[in-house]
Amino acid sequence: MRGTIRKLAASVKSSQSLIDLREASASLHLPIPLYRRLLRAHRGLPYEMRSLGDAYVKAEFRRHREVTNPVHVMGFLTQWKIYLDQLPSTRVGARNFSGKKLDATIFEKMSNEQLGQLYELLHTTKELWKPVENKSKS
Repeated sequence: MRGTIRKLAASVKSSQSLIDLREASASLHLPIPLYRRLLRAHRGLPYEMRSLGDAYVKAEFRRHREVTNPVHVMGFLTQWKIYLDQLPSTRVGARNFSGKKLDATIFEKMSNEQLGQLYELLHTTKELWKPVENKSKS
């Protein structure tokens, strides 16, 4: 009986974290269906944005294929789900996608390496999105 009470007490302590985990994971997708939904959502984007987005999604999911830490997996899937929710519908308004500003708190938390990558991305995308008449003048 005492062993049962201890097990019950231990389960009550951890039940709150299990409830939180279930609530958080209820809105998440499994990795493969989320991956597919991301690639499908990119179909409505202009070609350059789609190719850049598809390549990035594929590379990130490949890099995280062997991750076993559940907290890291939850964070990874959560961030991709947030990205998916922010993408425009593939039927309406996808051609008018303009992105959004980076939150200052996220910017402050970035490492020097991440800031360097962001800077490179900025210049790469500026080159991609130059108007056609500017490209021919250069």
